[in-house]
Amino acid sequence: MSKPARERARARFVARILAEAEIHPLAGDASFRRYFRVRRGKERYVLVDAPPEKEDLARFLTVRAALEQAGVRAPRLFAVDLQQGFALLEDFGDRTWALALREGHDPAPLVADAWEQWLRMQRAEIPALAAFNPERMHAELDLYLDWYLPFVARHRPSEEERQDFHEAFAPLLDALARLPRAITHLDYHSRNLMLPEEGLPLGVLDFQDACIAHAPYDAASLLYDCYQDYPEVRRARWSKDLFAALPAHLRAGFSSFADWHRWVRLAALQRHIKAIGIFARLAYRDGKRHFLDEIPLTRKHLLEELDALGREAPRHPLLFLAPA
Repeated sequence: MSKPARERARARFVARILAEAEIHPLAGDASFRRYFRVRRGKERYVLVDAPPEKEDLARFLTVRAALEQAGVRAPRLFAVDLQQGFALLEDFGDRTWALALREGHDPAPLVADAWEQWLRMQRAEIPALAAFNPERMHAELDLYLDWYLPFVARHRPSEEERQDFHEAFAPLLDALARLPRAITHLDYHSRNLMLPEEGLPLGVLDFQDACIAHAPYDAASLLYDCYQDYPEVRRARWSKDLFAALPAHLRAGFSSFADWHRWVRLAALQRHIKAIGIFARLAYRDGKRHFLDEIPLTRKHLLEELDALGREAPRHPLLFLAPA
């Protein structure tokens, strides 16, 4: 569908539900979905525009309903047109966790609330959840090899380098897959958690890729956020609180807090490698060049993790290649 035709379809969908409403674009994300704020007087909503040929809106709505049923603060649904790929949702406002921090908000209660929501997520009954397995993790590592290295670091890896890269990570990915498993948001960070005007609890967004993954994954996303740079002493303190709050069947899979936190950092390492590749792909495949600005901080986290975990350059030489 052409852009003007899509705009007309969007306007017709809103007009059927809210007469004389205004539609204004909101910031997009790393997918083909687009978001708009819909206003009518003092009422406001978020319009999700998910082209059916590129986005699975039904999946998004299925996960949303399951999370809401479990007590997670997912946005309420007011109207939907699956055939055209439109949904009208509750508007949590513009104040992301990231913005709240810039305004001087204490992050400690945000971390505590985010983890409470994660614990509620474990009670959700979401059908057909995929497994986050080693094959998927290896495919995510390829994003780094296929996009960051050739387009940002200006190094095109040889087949031997690619094989060595994957072989070096194979034992880690296999070990991650053997950890206790939990329902996992998969992108649980400061840009997908909203602080509404009325305050906590946080509003949870971008949950459609929920899967069954190793329990430390969302903790890694939260504490080792690509977009935040918390002091390590603070991360460790929060991680200890998260570990203490884990359900007994998950906590039993770790010998101690130190064991848990080491796996959180290893999960963060794998995630940051993927994220760097995704940022490069968004920049060079999709023309969203502003995502290149996210690479320096994510690489900083990555190098800190390599150092903390004792993974040196001879073992992972491609991870030490800086932007050209």
